[in-house]
Amino acid sequence: MTYIVTDNCIGCKYTDCVEVCPVDCFYEGENFLAIHPDECIDCGVCEPECPADAIRPDTEPDMESWVELNRKYAEIWPVIITKKDQLPEAEENDGKTGKLETMFSEAPGEGG
Repeated sequence: MTYIVTDNCIGCKYTDCVEVCPVDCFYEGENFLAIHPDECIDCGVCEPECPADAIRPDTEPDMESWVELNRKYAEIWPVIITKKDQLPEAEENDGKTGKLETMFSEAPGEGG
C-alpha cells in the first residue's frame, strides 16, 4: 500500500502534510502536490493532516490512475518539505468536482 494525492488537492494545495512526512516524498506542482508512490513508506501520518481530505490510500477503489499521475509528476517536480500558505482560492476550490479536467496544471512549483 501507498498513499497518494487525489483531485481535491488541485487548486487548494495545502502543505500541512509535507512537514510530517518522515521520508520527504512530496513533490510540488503549481497547484497540486504529488506523493512518489515508490518512496512513500505507508506510515499514514500525512493523511489526517490534509484539510482537504485529498490524501488517500491506494487500496481504495479507482485509485490506479491517481497512483500513475502521482508517480509521473513526482518524477519531474521539485521535492517540497516545508509548509507554505495554501493557494488563495483554496477554500472556494475545496470539494469541487472535475478539477483534474478543468484546473490541473502540469507546471512545477518552487519546491523547498
